[in-house]
Amino acid sequence: MYTPPFFKQDRAASLKFAEERGFGTMCAFDGHKPVASPLPFYLTYAADGTPQAAFHVARHNPLLKLAGGDASWLLAVNGPDAYVSPDWYVSPDQVPTWLYQSVHLSGPVRLLSGDELSVQIDTLSDKFENWLLPKKPWTSAKMTAGRLEALKKGIVGLVMMVEEVEGSFKLNQHKSDADYTAIANALGAQPAADAREIAQLMQDVRPEAFVNETNMLERSAP
Repeated sequence: MYTPPFFKQDRAASLKFAEERGFGTMCAFDGHKPVASPLPFYLTYAADGTPQAAFHVARHNPLLKLAGGDASWLLAVNGPDAYVSPDWYVSPDQVPTWLYQSVHLSGPVRLLSGDELSVQIDTLSDKFENWLLPKKPWTSAKMTAGRLEALKKGIVGLVMMVEEVEGSFKLNQHKSDADYTAIANALGAQPAADAREIAQLMQDVRPEAFVNETNMLERSAP
């Protein structure tokens, strides 16, 4: 992933982002064309500290035929994104751009055993059910054994051994305080949830810029 130095994220921050999102697009190459599927996942760590992205696919998913080799797959995990109009800047001669968060994880993928798949199903559902608290979490124990086993036959568990971690959070970090706060304020006023989320992220990244803006407004008040 092309990542200018201003936007590059370190390994820990990138992995934290990917784990919190828990959903991305898994991509592989079949020798002729890319093959991709959007899917949920969770991260674990091997004994040596290597990150592992655990997921599963339908048995008829073309990705499955590509698993088990040495070829590297790519898991693209994206966050909110938003368009920025040049009209919103304080400085003249700006151009349109797009702000976003994105992390790419890559590495080889192996098949999981049936027992490993059972653990994965429970771990994956537990991760996302916890997002819905205080709702009592759903568990696979709520299903009849026959029904659960029948459905499990339609999926295959996989795990990526993550060899490379790349993160790019483009939030206009290279802009002046005046331009930075102007863009954040404009995005915060947009109806799109992603735009407002980007605005909040910008405030989280450079809170001092907004303190300076508040101080300037107070000094200029009659």
